[in-house]
Amino acid sequence: MYRFSIQLSDVDRGVYETLDLHVARQPSETAEYMLTRVLAWCLEYTEGIALTEGVASGDEPAVLVRDLTGRITAWIEVGAPDAARLHRGSKLAGRVAVYTHRDPGMVLDQLAGKKIHGGDEIPIYTFGRGFIERVAATLPRRASLSLTITERQLYLDVDDQSYSTTVEERMVG
Repeated sequence: MYRFSIQLSDVDRGVYETLDLHVARQPSETAEYMLTRVLAWCLEYTEGIALTEGVASGDEPAVLVRDLTGRITAWIEVGAPDAARLHRGSKLAGRVAVYTHRDPGMVLDQLAGKKIHGGDEIPIYTFGRGFIERVAATLPRRASLSLTITERQLYLDVDDQSYSTTVEERMVG
């Protein structure tokens, strides 16, 4: 179990929150996948957002957003999801996005030519080379995180260590 106290300042979206997040890391889940899941949750933060069980979530994405009626409004995948998952998510939710700690070219190649409902509107977000690996290697089970996003630049303080990267966007279609 990981426990994070997060100071979120997303200048790009006008989201400023102080959050407590408890994350159960599955035995088969890498530290890089879990960190990407946490960052996706922060970068997509809105009312109704929830982390699922990650790699053990079965038919659900890593992160999802539900409205007050319980309808899924955002389907957020992490890693390298297959086309069928994105197709299903796109039909269920108003918005689909992918956050990956993997090579984005590999993810795009894997999806190329596959039938994905609304595929040309699905962004794939990546972080600068080595960023996820550097942070994941030092991430303690209990930490205070300060996350600032401005003009797609991400600044992350983990306790007394500082990291920064650019959040890059590519489209599936």
